[in-house]
Amino acid sequence: MFDINFIPHPLVGTPYGAALDLCIVFIICCYISAVVTRRYEWVDRLWSVCPPIYCLLVAAETGFESPRINLMTALVVLWGVRLTYNFAIKGGYGKGGEDYRWPVVRERMKPWQIQVFNATFLAPGQMLLIWWFTAPVHVAWENMAAPLNWLDYTAAIVFALALIGETVADRQMSVFQEDKKRRIAAGEPVEQGFFTGGLYQYSRHPNYFCELAMWWCFYWFAIAASDDIFSWTAGGFIVLTASFLGSTPLGEQISLSKYPDYAKYQAEKPRMIPFTGLGKIRGGA
Repeated sequence: MFDINFIPHPLVGTPYGAALDLCIVFIICCYISAVVTRRYEWVDRLWSVCPPIYCLLVAAETGFESPRINLMTALVVLWGVRLTYNFAIKGGYGKGGEDYRWPVVRERMKPWQIQVFNATFLAPGQMLLIWWFTAPVHVAWENMAAPLNWLDYTAAIVFALALIGETVADRQMSVFQEDKKRRIAAGEPVEQGFFTGGLYQYSRHPNYFCELAMWWCFYWFAIAASDDIFSWTAGGFIVLTASFLGSTPLGEQISLSKYPDYAKYQAEKPRMIPFTGLGKIRGGA
């Protein structure tokens, strides 16, 4: 079994313990790369790659003989392929490719603050979060004797639907942005600088809603395997949700600074969950 054991931990000797060891390697690599290059998008580049690797480590240890683990791994691999492709076509793996919010973060934070941010939240915090929200596969490994049941099938269906929804939302946004860039380059008028059509007429961030839905229902596999509603692995999707809720205001502030009409959109549409009033902002961000 792949096992590095940098530090002793309760999962030593398990395949997901090996995944934690690998996570520590990724943390070190991301931190050093950021310090050397003064670029901080390294975690973004690994975000879609790590969960498939972690699940494959567990599935391989079982000889790919666990139907539940195989199903979980297949879903996460599909998630990873889609997200990696989407990140790549946006230039995320190219030189200088980074999230559009990073320039604002660098402007607002002093160099030493960014270094502290990298040493705490970015490299270790984000990489450990990725490992954590993938952890239900460990519960499935601990309960391999439990047969597939209706909750597994429900989780798989909801995960697949959310994956499709996120794919559609990202594609709709991509088409809009490409057309906007073409119009600007051609000197043509752009009626509205932000997208409110397609799935975005039901939520300001339908892609984020679908992303969270996938990892919430991924935890259902742990419940199906163990019959326990709550375990330590639940913390992963809970912290992931908090992370998304904490990061979206910055993106919306950027949109609002560019497009004052965005305030009307904020007041009319929920932040993530469609057909609710959750996250509507009266008067703008």
